[in-house]
Amino acid sequence: MTQDEETRRHLRTKIKLPVKMATAQGSVDGVTLNLSTDSAFIRCAKPLRLNEEFELVINVPDRPIKAKAEVVWSNIYGPDDELSPRGMGVRFLSISSEDRKFIAKLVLDRLKSEKVGPEILEALQTIVKDSE
Repeated sequence: MTQDEETRRHLRTKIKLPVKMATAQGSVDGVTLNLSTDSAFIRCAKPLRLNEEFELVINVPDRPIKAKAEVVWSNIYGPDDELSPRGMGVRFLSISSEDRKFIAKLVLDRLKSEKVGPEILEALQTIVKDSE
């Protein structure tokens, strides 16, 4: 995969959406701080361990998005402030194509409102079209 393909695959936007995680230790609440079709950063009081897998529900208005996710990095012990919020980066292990497409449209709409360059928007539109 080329660097351009990798960049296109992981376009993300800052967006706060409530999430609920079903883990081996019980239910954990959090909020996304950024989101892509493949991953998210979730701010939460007690981040999970690296490589821990869990069920995730992102509460988007009008529709919950469900995915199986894995922790790929975590800020368990660092500061919890605006520069380095307490939380974890997760990647989606399984998510329906409909939910992935919904996220792509959500990210695309958000980036349009942020007046992002046309080359970035074109790349994301390709992802939306490829998933149809």
